[in-house]
Amino acid sequence: MRPTHTIFSGKLTEGAEFNPDGARYLAPVSPSKIVCVGLNYRDHALEQGKPLPPEPLLFIKPSTSVIGPGAAIENPMWAGRIDHEAELGIVIGKTAKNVPIGKAHEYILGLTCVNDVTARDLQNKDGQYTRCKGFDTFAPIGPCIAVGLDGKDLEVRGYVNGQMRQNSRTRELIFTIPELVTFITSVMTLLPGDIISTGTPSGIGPIAPGDSVTIHVEGVGALTNPVVARG
Repeated sequence: MRPTHTIFSGKLTEGAEFNPDGARYLAPVSPSKIVCVGLNYRDHALEQGKPLPPEPLLFIKPSTSVIGPGAAIENPMWAGRIDHEAELGIVIGKTAKNVPIGKAHEYILGLTCVNDVTARDLQNKDGQYTRCKGFDTFAPIGPCIAVGLDGKDLEVRGYVNGQMRQNSRTRELIFTIPELVTFITSVMTLLPGDIISTGTPSGIGPIAPGDSVTIHVEGVGALTNPVVARG
């Protein structure tokens, strides 16, 4: 039987405390898909030398690319440059189709951190995003799902080996959270646990085996993953 009380049922209560020493943290949700938004920060569009998009630019990362906090990002060394991309993730709480903008908040369970890891050379080579964004381990998510945040003006930062590379706020988004929920659900149905990754600010840069990458979103926390060579 399926459990009657899940994070999507709204019926969970606080559980017992436990000692986290030695625990392995998983991704806080298992999405059927991650719908990502390209060029959704003004400074990132400028960084890429591209005009502001007239409507959201969408692509999908597969569920198999998801890993949790502390899990390793596997770098396919043959693929060339691999970049970090710090992003705010919207976690969908119930089946969403053709959602009016005024009701978008009713379909959001909470917010999380996403690292939209990207094989930049393959992106430029292929001219589309499926391969460069879809490698196993290329979607770290976590460390939790924060509820009760409206997401209008949250700090989003990206660090590599403790050095800050990205720093912006969600008020700089070209398309807001409600606009994204409405636009995307006019195209496809979002299921409970699906994630909208809202785009990355300027400052993207390469990562390599031995690095440690941290994505920090205000009110959510810090998501840290090491980088290793892919076997």
